[in-house]
Amino acid sequence: MNKALFSLLVMIRNLAKRETGQDLVEYALVVALIAFGAVAGMKKLATGISTAFSNVSTQLGSDIT
Repeated sequence: MNKALFSLLVMIRNLAKRETGQDLVEYALVVALIAFGAVAGMKKLATGISTAFSNVSTQLGSDIT
């Protein structure tokens, strides 16, 4: 029983010392930050495009009549 408990403790200690999982978390955070920036940028861009098309539509409507 003690040997099994000791091997479990050693395995948990080795898992705690490993740093390979940190790379994955860092990449996930970078991807999330890029996605957030893209969504925020697209929203502002969509508003600008919508305003530009509205202005063009209004100008064309007034020029036709």
